[in-house]
Amino acid sequence: QVQLVESGGGLVQPGGSLRLSCAASGSILSINTMGWYRQAPGKQRELVAAISSSGSTNYADSVKGRFTISRDNAKNTVSLQMNSLKPEDTAVYYCNVDSLSYYGALRSHTGYDYWGQGTQVTVSS
Repeated sequence: QVQLVESGGGLVQPGGSLRLSCAASGSILSINTMGWYRQAPGKQRELVAAISSSGSTNYADSVKGRFTISRDNAKNTVSLQMNSLKPEDTAVYYCNVDSLSYYGALRSHTGYDYWGQGTQVTVSS
């Protein structure tokens, strides 16, 4: 059973910083793209940043230059460093894995579209 567990959300003042982390657990062999999405009240979930297994990154225009995504393939973790936070960054942030391979029943399998439980980020004075 593959699980994603997030940590690091909280309340921060405008201009402050937070670091989100997400750890994937289970009999994982490899992970393709890992990413962070967010959903603000009354809005659709949107991509914040993503990173491929080779380290290529993609950011939403609204966070470019402020957020940095990174991953540790050996530990199956992904992090999001958020600087210069704005009130409009307030949302629930979700970790995502688009696909991965895992071991079970004496062979490898491929699984798709895994999500963490979400962590609240609130930017307010």
